[in-house]
Amino acid sequence: MGKIKFEIINKGKNIKARAGIIKTPHGNVETPAFIPVGTNSSVKSVSPRDLREMKAQAILANTYHLHLRPGEDLINKFGGLSKWMSWNGPTMTDSGGFQVFSLGIGLEHGVGKLLREEEGEPKPRLNKITEEGVTFQSHIDGSTQFLSPEISIQIQKKLGADLIVAFDDLESPKHNFEETKASLELTEKWLLRSKNAYKNSWQLLYGVTHGGAFKDLRVRSAKFNDKYFEAIALGGAHKNKQNMHDIVEWTVDNVSDEKPKHMLGIGEVDDIFELIERGVDTFDCVIPTRIGRTGFFFVSPSQGNIKNRFRFDINKPQFRTDPKPLDSNCTCYTCQNFTRAYIFHLFRSRELLSYSLLSTHNVHFLVNLTRQIRNAILTDEFKTLKKQWLV
Repeated sequence: MGKIKFEIINKGKNIKARAGIIKTPHGNVETPAFIPVGTNSSVKSVSPRDLREMKAQAILANTYHLHLRPGEDLINKFGGLSKWMSWNGPTMTDSGGFQVFSLGIGLEHGVGKLLREEEGEPKPRLNKITEEGVTFQSHIDGSTQFLSPEISIQIQKKLGADLIVAFDDLESPKHNFEETKASLELTEKWLLRSKNAYKNSWQLLYGVTHGGAFKDLRVRSAKFNDKYFEAIALGGAHKNKQNMHDIVEWTVDNVSDEKPKHMLGIGEVDDIFELIERGVDTFDCVIPTRIGRTGFFFVSPSQGNIKNRFRFDINKPQFRTDPKPLDSNCTCYTCQNFTRAYIFHLFRSRELLSYSLLSTHNVHFLVNLTRQIRNAILTDEFKTLKKQWLV
């Protein structure tokens, strides 16, 4: 297979936003793009047919989960991830680094990537990290497992995703400078080992930037990744949204402009605008399907705004007799065919169709939003569009 290439089509005026194309053997990814997450090689409650109809650009699957079940060898036997899913389009896999974090320091500190007031209680970690790799307990059967940079890359090679990510150690947002620096130094070693294991692959390997909330560590990580990798994934922990914006700026300012930049695990409407404006090309996040299964759905302005996070809860009594679609401006299958009242009834009755209809709408909403943003960049109207949404 030929080398995967990234081409910039147009750059925004007085901003770092750009419209581009990542050309892969399984098709093109037009950027900026929101990439839906299919953790177990399935976007929860949303079929590949629906994803194609809404013009999703790619799907991201989880290396850790697919390694444990059904196993990369079986997926490889069936022709690789894209064919296995009957998606037949571009795919991306993460490295397993976030799962290492979730089973380890994330549990120990009771935190996620972003430090929030409502984080949970600390719990005993379920992994052990050494320079060689990570030993952990399978969440499926309790068996002892081991993941290293070499193993992560070999799994991703067999899965056959177009875009793959180097193995990393995700720091805690509660780490101090020295703790964060130690984590970054381990990540740098793992990144180089990932690159060495990646040799002779047709896939595009993303290096991962880290450094927590600290500018000098973030700049160091950006320059390190720019030196060794052709694509950049922005990872690691941050304190709050402003810190996240700063981190993107520190990173983008210190990596080559022509390289594609992916933001791991981000999917809020305001974040998408802010990070695209700062030079990020692609995103992935479980938000649209996760909130869909709990009854929330995205809405566009004027009903949607930063205060309500562009979302309503279908479980509210006000929707019991509401004849409107979820979002009057939306062209998804759900909004073109069903009312809020009907979906309210389904959700209250715990009908499985409600989860599918809400998730399909939410994924379409973010896929379509990034398509609108792309068109606005192409026509030099990004700031106008942003102002319409983030008033």
